[in-house]
Amino acid sequence: MRFAIGNLRLAIVMLLASCAMGAEVGVKGKMFTVDGRSVFLLGCSYYAGIGASDEVLRNDLTELRNCGFNWIRVWATWGAYGKDVSAVDGKSGKLRAEQFARLKKLIEECDRRGMIVDMTLSRGNGATGPARLQTLEAHRTAVEELVKGLKERRNWYLDLGNERNVRDARFVILKELGTLREAAKKIDAKRLITASHAGGDLSKVDLEKYLKVVEVDFVSVHRPREEGSAAQTEGKAREMLKWMEAMGSVVPVHFDEPFRRGYAGFKPQLEDYLQDLKGARAGGAAGWCFHNGGEKDGEEGRPRRSFDLSEKGLMEQLDPIERDFLRELRNQNPEFRR
Repeated sequence: MRFAIGNLRLAIVMLLASCAMGAEVGVKGKMFTVDGRSVFLLGCSYYAGIGASDEVLRNDLTELRNCGFNWIRVWATWGAYGKDVSAVDGKSGKLRAEQFARLKKLIEECDRRGMIVDMTLSRGNGATGPARLQTLEAHRTAVEELVKGLKERRNWYLDLGNERNVRDARFVILKELGTLREAAKKIDAKRLITASHAGGDLSKVDLEKYLKVVEVDFVSVHRPREEGSAAQTEGKAREMLKWMEAMGSVVPVHFDEPFRRGYAGFKPQLEDYLQDLKGARAGGAAGWCFHNGGEKDGEEGRPRRSFDLSEKGLMEQLDPIERDFLRELRNQNPEFRR
């Protein structure tokens, strides 16, 4: 009897421990998985999430989940409008205690909702505060400390360098990306690692380098932001998957920063968002992001949307077109939910 009770207690402890771990993101072929099931990652930019209050965070995440979103993109090196909410120091790469605690809480709140977190690092280009992590040593320190500090949570992955191919302060050479990936994998072999690409669609040559030099777990592509680009998304996704099949190495294609309102020139309408998302899914991509940010022509950048969450939540800052898009997602909720 005592043996049976002991086994029951052990089983309960193991079950509670399993529940505490929350959702686990992985990859299988061209798809992402969550807890072993194939999932399309429908996400939202939430760059300054570390700076959001508890109330703002809860309200935004609840509303996003109600709309069918199952991941968000947060920067661990974010500073804009004179507010630095980076989780790591820009020069040394070491953790900033207060901001890291906020990042950890954000990841935990997402975990409770079964949501995945894209944690992005960037060397920066001066547009959102000073350039950061400009040495490999600092960059590696940031990677190692974040991976160690958040190892117990399985619902996040790491983007080593936002738009790392752009030839300004953001630039990170492929060899260094490989070194950073290796540093992360030594600490946590199962942690998913990528590095996002911008400045045009990914070429076959560049794709092969990401797969063979950096050895990313999936490719992250920031497609062109111009009128008509949404009509090309399905074809571009199919093209990349076809190239990977020929290379003998197929990984997920992730469109994690498409066009957005308030950027410049092209102002996407409801139909553009719907077409871009539909094209990503139809083309076999594994994820797509509802990108948003500050209004370039607005007074002091307002509405700042996900670029500044210290004064208002994201939902409070969206414009009518963006709200219409979320309403459409809410109406189609079963299609996009896990």
